[in-house]
Amino acid sequence: MDKGASVRDVISFLCRKDVLPNKRFLVIFLILSRVSEKMDPLVETFSTFLQELRGTDQILCICDNDKAFNSWRDLIEARCGIDISGRCIHDLSFAEVNGTILSLWSENRRSSRFLPCGGGSKVLFEKKVERSLNTLDVLCVNQCEGGNEEKNVIEENFYKGGKVTWWNFYFSEQPGSTPFIKRDHFDYIKDTIMPDLCSLRKACVLFNLMHVPGCGGTTLAMHILWSLRNTFRCAVLRNNNADFAEVASQVTKLLMYDHQEQLPSVPVLLMIDDFDDTEKVFDLQQLIEKECEEKKIQSKSAQVVLLNCMRSESSETTGQTADTVFIGNNLSDKEKKLFEEKLVEIEKTYKNTETFYGFMIMKKNFKSEYIESVVRNTLKSFNMNQKNAQLLAVLVLLDVYCRGASLSVSLCEEFLDLQPIPFCGSNKVEHGFGKFSTFITSCSVQGKVVFRAVKMIHSRIAKQCLLELKATHNVKKVEIADLLLTTDTFYESTQGKSKLLQDVHHILVKRYHELEESQFSPLIQDIAHETPGLEEMVLKNASKRYEKDPIVSQLLARYYYLRKKDFGEAKSWAKKAKDLYKDNSYIADTSAQVIKHELKNAIADCKEEPISPEKLKTLLKLAQSALEAFQETQNLAKKESLQRLQIKTDNCTFNTSGCLGEIQVGVLVTDVLAKTPVFSSDGLRHDIMSQVLSGDLKLSDLESRDRWHTKNKPYYVILKHFEDVLYNLKYRMKKNFDFLDSFYVNLGSRFGMKDSREQMSQNELFRCFRHYAKVFCKTDSASLLKNKTLHTMLELHQTRQSLEEEKADTYSGILSCLSNETSTVKLEKIARQYLFICQRHPTPKEKVNFIYVNVVLSRLKLESHLLQPYETMVNLLPQVLCGQIPLSESLPLSFIAVLLLWPEPNRPVYRELGRYISQMKTSYHAEMKEVYNGKSPVIHFLLGKKRGYERLVHIGEIKKCIVDGHQQFASMWGSGKIWKEKKVEELLYRVTGEVHSDCIMADTGFPVTPMYRSQISGHAERSKVSFFIGFSMRGPVAFDIGQK
Repeated sequence: MDKGASVRDVISFLCRKDVLPNKRFLVIFLILSRVSEKMDPLVETFSTFLQELRGTDQILCICDNDKAFNSWRDLIEARCGIDISGRCIHDLSFAEVNGTILSLWSENRRSSRFLPCGGGSKVLFEKKVERSLNTLDVLCVNQCEGGNEEKNVIEENFYKGGKVTWWNFYFSEQPGSTPFIKRDHFDYIKDTIMPDLCSLRKACVLFNLMHVPGCGGTTLAMHILWSLRNTFRCAVLRNNNADFAEVASQVTKLLMYDHQEQLPSVPVLLMIDDFDDTEKVFDLQQLIEKECEEKKIQSKSAQVVLLNCMRSESSETTGQTADTVFIGNNLSDKEKKLFEEKLVEIEKTYKNTETFYGFMIMKKNFKSEYIESVVRNTLKSFNMNQKNAQLLAVLVLLDVYCRGASLSVSLCEEFLDLQPIPFCGSNKVEHGFGKFSTFITSCSVQGKVVFRAVKMIHSRIAKQCLLELKATHNVKKVEIADLLLTTDTFYESTQGKSKLLQDVHHILVKRYHELEESQFSPLIQDIAHETPGLEEMVLKNASKRYEKDPIVSQLLARYYYLRKKDFGEAKSWAKKAKDLYKDNSYIADTSAQVIKHELKNAIADCKEEPISPEKLKTLLKLAQSALEAFQETQNLAKKESLQRLQIKTDNCTFNTSGCLGEIQVGVLVTDVLAKTPVFSSDGLRHDIMSQVLSGDLKLSDLESRDRWHTKNKPYYVILKHFEDVLYNLKYRMKKNFDFLDSFYVNLGSRFGMKDSREQMSQNELFRCFRHYAKVFCKTDSASLLKNKTLHTMLELHQTRQSLEEEKADTYSGILSCLSNETSTVKLEKIARQYLFICQRHPTPKEKVNFIYVNVVLSRLKLESHLLQPYETMVNLLPQVLCGQIPLSESLPLSFIAVLLLWPEPNRPVYRELGRYISQMKTSYHAEMKEVYNGKSPVIHFLLGKKRGYERLVHIGEIKKCIVDGHQQFASMWGSGKIWKEKKVEELLYRVTGEVHSDCIMADTGFPVTPMYRSQISGHAERSKVSFFIGFSMRGPVAFDIGQK
């Protein structure tokens, strides 16, 4: 009793206003073990504090675990009649308890940094750990607290056009400041998109913030991070050129920091800014997924959210999907009002607000008239002979054509001859720009070392400067580019030299394939339009500046064969590129393209018909060289692809240009031969060319039967010199067509996004195949067809030719009928033709194709009278499987067997199915290993709820459930949101199984590979899960894996 009384006295003394002023202190109860007695001294102490403080506002309870929390809550409720759940933090590790307590002390909040944990707790972010995460700029919950940065300097730099910093957000939250301007999308992203993303069953999810340059996209992204720093472990990627494997490792280290279990309570929100290629974003996402998988981090929900802040050159709202928001350059009325209010506050503090162009451009709603007026007035005294003008022009050119371009301060000082001021330190570099200083801002550039640099304040200012220099001062792009390439001073400063060389290389070389004109970089194309012919001088100067760079030599080769038609010069540059970068398929392809274009040009220049024997020899010699060069490209591409598989972090895809190039040369060869009297364009001669190029008719036999053989002898002499090329031409073309068809049908981009370059290649492939079909798939036998006693062999031959003409002679061609939306009339004709063949002398390949045709027809027209019963196909499969199977048919046969024989409810299980799954995986790796790097196996079908053919749900049926088009589908497929769609759930059958090591064993007894292995990481062996099944050529795949 005495002890209890003395405790009460102490508490009463401490709670006196003259000892500890009310509302200025916090009482923390640290419950590290279970309290079970109502009369426990700790309960008594709590009760006394509750009475003295008149409530719980100044009391905080931290419990070590759930049991301790539940017991403590129940005791307090029984003793004091209040629920203290809202004043308790529980289920914490000791590190989290320690960090939470330390973060409450004001002195620690200044000297230490803290990361969030679950339930509002925090952990101390140790300095050595922070230093080890050197690729990340980590945002802590107490960021900026206790700092003494100059508010006016930081805010002035931001308003002028400098990049936003964490300090800007911190200052806006201080008393007396108006809040940081919330863009219209802010609340939607923070309160709707982020929780939605975190609910997905995937370790790493992606959100894209697309924005017009200079419209505040990066600022909005950082504002999102700032507002979520208490619920996410937030970070910004420091350097886009960092090793992504290392970045992934550091991201998971940040995720797991001071978490004792494999299920982190707080996800990481990583912002990546200004990537110029979406594929790089996907590379990083995939590596983070792999890292989570390898570290067995459970992903019942998203553990890492990538906020990809990326520029869009279009000001139109494009690409808005479930995981993409677009920020344009047009403010809403609400945003305009907020900018007006902010301007009033700024004008109270700063006198030079008219030069706050970054802020004013947005406040003026990006009006062109305002930007034009500012640029015109500032550049009035521009004189290209003055050094500050030259330097500004260079900065402008770099900014317009290269994102994030800058020049180091030391380089600028040297170029402007700025001398240190005695006794006062160094001269500010901005002073050296004179009247143009309002257009530049200083920044910090992160590379191998951090250095200070200057850059243009706004992309719209830079673009307008370039226009004004041309219009008013007659300074053309070629003049600035020449100055940049030929002035040695720019490359003598050690600081920032590698960054400058990289930026200049970028503006010379980087092409954008989605643009109509993509033969050269935008800068080279613009110079060619503005000052035709002078781009050659720029490229030659580039070759001197980058003397040992194979890509620049390759660029020169492309320029000379595409623009100048100077094939000798082009070959010289292509050879130099090859010498500098041996065994590279893209460099080798350039050499092949030079020869192909020389051949194409020579054919176009040849007006004589028929062509002379001498001309024929020249053209065939060029064709032979081109074919050999493209075959070399193919071999190098396969070698590169295999090497990438060993590296594992290189997701570059297979270079298909060698295959397409060989096909294109084959088409040109048939055009050349058609100009000779030996293979004229009349029907019979057309058939003869087809037979010779197929290797079925020898030139010597043709010559002996040619009634004009004496007249045509010079042609035969030349043609016989190229027998190897001619006899193998059809075989090589057909092999490449089949290879590319299989490549495009079975392998897709990793996240379902369309590739504009692949689309162009496929369009060209289609054109070439139409030409091929005219030469090789048309037998001129109209007279024979009238003969009622037509031999079956001839009819079979014609049927097979017809199937080849429709690309229906391969399983990949048949499967493509679904995605190409082939008409049911055409498909029924194909089904009829295969039925005809299979009733006579089918090969194993044709039997397999017959099954594919029926499966595809069932998905397009289930009621077709030509559709064979499902049971017939299922019964045919074992017969085919028991026969002799060519190696080339192993993969398609295994796939269709697994697809059709997959167990159905209330039907006997086909026990050999496991062997076919194993065989399919083996065949897939054997056939596709040279080409599948950087690609994802296409899911052709998913398992549906119905029976027979109807349980085979083609991916196209899933796409129809998404009304907003391909981009929305690709977005939802990549994120996993597709599986939450009600229409999709109604179509698909949810399977159950058990986790076994790195795969799932379905309850039917067959293995299924998770699409994302991280979804089963951390699951106990044999734990029950449910999932959807998709069928790819690599085997059955599990999607949307969840605990049963």
